[in-house]
Amino acid sequence: MFTFSQVGDALEVRHQHEVVRVEPWGTDSVRVRAAQGSLPATDVGALQDRPDNAVAASISIVGQAATLINGDLTVEITNAELEWPTPPRLRFLRTSTGEELLAEQEEHFWWPGARVYYGNRAASGEIHQGFQAYPDERLYGMGQRTHGRLNHKGLALDLIQRNAEVSIPFVLSSRGYGLLWNNPAVGRVEFADNVTRWTAAQAPAIDYFVTTGSPAQILSNYADATGHAPRLPEWASGFWQCKLRYRSQEELLEVAREYRRLGLPLSVIVTDFFHWTAMGDFKLDPAEYPDPKAMMRELDEMGVRLMVSIWPTVSPLSENYEAMRDRGLLLGSDQGLEFHATIRDKGMEVASPIAFYDPTNPATREFVWSVVKDNYYDLGVRVWWLDACEPEINPGTHANLAMYAGPGAQVAGIYPRDNARLFAEGMAQAAAESGNAEDAETVLLCRSAWAGSQKYSAAVWSGDIPPTWESLRQQVRAGLSIAIAGIPWWTTDIGGFHGGDPDDPEFRELVVRWFQYGAFCPLFRLHGNREPREFTGWDVSGGPNEAWSFGPEAYEIIKSVMLMRERLRPYLHQQLDRASAEGLPAMRPLFVDFPDDPEAWTVEDQMMFGPDVLVAPILERGARSRAVYLPAGTRWVHAWSGEVHDGGLRIDQTAPLSEIPVYLRHGADVPVVAPQPGVSA
Repeated sequence: MFTFSQVGDALEVRHQHEVVRVEPWGTDSVRVRAAQGSLPATDVGALQDRPDNAVAASISIVGQAATLINGDLTVEITNAELEWPTPPRLRFLRTSTGEELLAEQEEHFWWPGARVYYGNRAASGEIHQGFQAYPDERLYGMGQRTHGRLNHKGLALDLIQRNAEVSIPFVLSSRGYGLLWNNPAVGRVEFADNVTRWTAAQAPAIDYFVTTGSPAQILSNYADATGHAPRLPEWASGFWQCKLRYRSQEELLEVAREYRRLGLPLSVIVTDFFHWTAMGDFKLDPAEYPDPKAMMRELDEMGVRLMVSIWPTVSPLSENYEAMRDRGLLLGSDQGLEFHATIRDKGMEVASPIAFYDPTNPATREFVWSVVKDNYYDLGVRVWWLDACEPEINPGTHANLAMYAGPGAQVAGIYPRDNARLFAEGMAQAAAESGNAEDAETVLLCRSAWAGSQKYSAAVWSGDIPPTWESLRQQVRAGLSIAIAGIPWWTTDIGGFHGGDPDDPEFRELVVRWFQYGAFCPLFRLHGNREPREFTGWDVSGGPNEAWSFGPEAYEIIKSVMLMRERLRPYLHQQLDRASAEGLPAMRPLFVDFPDDPEAWTVEDQMMFGPDVLVAPILERGARSRAVYLPAGTRWVHAWSGEVHDGGLRIDQTAPLSEIPVYLRHGADVPVVAPQPGVSA
């Protein structure tokens, strides 16, 4: 027997020890929570505040069945097998048509059901949530992955944060729904042929969000539920220069000066790791940066911002270590000492154990920001590189972590989100104190993220990737996947990170093609540990990695790409403003703009750059042409030749080394190509 009740505008059903609550959660959306005994009073997921833009939901209870209707989403709760005492079964339907979007599926016809709890007396344990698998379904999103596919159907994915693997458990289905697994626990999802199953190794409850609509509507509803990104600051769409490590203030300034001498655009230059006195001091080493105020003043005169790398690691040699340890601001351990990795920090001959601060603790966020403000912000630094923020523990035993927000196995997924929160809240506080709203504008370049990170100004880059053509192909899928997962600000290390010889002709070709692709990413950034490489430690530098480092032929093409990016910046900001307001990422798969074109759902190596620009990167060594699909519903103009093509066709497009295949929606005016002298735009 079920016991149904209406709790406010939510529908609740109880069966034996289980309670399931379905609650309207924004336009055409619901939140589902289920637990044994009672629902948790609090959670640390992404659904902290219910959107206030939903119409009134309607609830109907008739015998042993009930429905909740919220706009175009209907949830049915029934008994799957009346002859067995089975738990309630949920189905999600499109209200306007009655078609099934998604339905729960039992693991076994008798026991267990679709929702499975292997709990313990601490009210937390392993949980499963099963849904039906549909043979023609295509599934997108899920953060950033390295498997090189856009469609996740048929894959099993770990729900854990790792370098280059960003776990954001939101999936958009070709069936017309989106689902957020609102659970930051270490777990797994299986998009198998016989079931879709979400699992968490340790959690107090099942918690997920379902929405429906077109792809653009789904993304908008998802942003309403988890938070909208702010507007990207105007300076942030320009070119970002970085290499493994600039060893001194003078070296960094000389690179910025050279960009200016060459007439190359430069918005941001980076001081990477080991610029500090010790990990956890969070300050510039005066031996390398003797006059940071003068450095900041000169960069400001050139219109260049300094981005500073900040790791969440704290060395026992740091002047802040004892205070952070004694106040409980570091990640704890269920077993062993509070050290979770090793590194050869400043002046060390061998690698030493290091701790990580715990950003899920409000006291940690307050303490770290106070130090960062004194040592960086008050110098004028406003851009932060939050590296190793998975966190990069080694070995990766997240279940051994003890965090303020809960056991690591239960909440580890939110670490990068709360690390971004630390800096976003600190910037907002500093802006309030100064009375200057611009002091709150920032970009937080993060190596990991979780659902909701976007509202804290988090931008994600694709981690420490190899300098290979296969890696470049993976980046296209990875960037589109994380855009679907709600992160509109994204970039890669142009050329890859782990190596690459600037004097090698093969690598030079790869860098050129990567630059061409990078110009159509939301952030445009060069980084890498070039040859000759050295053993990781404070005294590394890495080979040259500036725009002019790859030979004269490559330089001329790279310069033209950089100038093209400058022309595109106003158009890009229009699209990123839409990302902020509507949750629609500027860089997105073709099906977002062309959902009625079945072929658009299958294209994985092209992308839309806003609604009017289609980009087909060159992803093969030596290629001087490629096949391109032009979506149906409009005509397309090749940006470089002006040739007009009908939509709904595949064409073979020539692409000399100096060109990336780009097409404009017919009638669109986007300045990809530089205007010719004497020719009006």
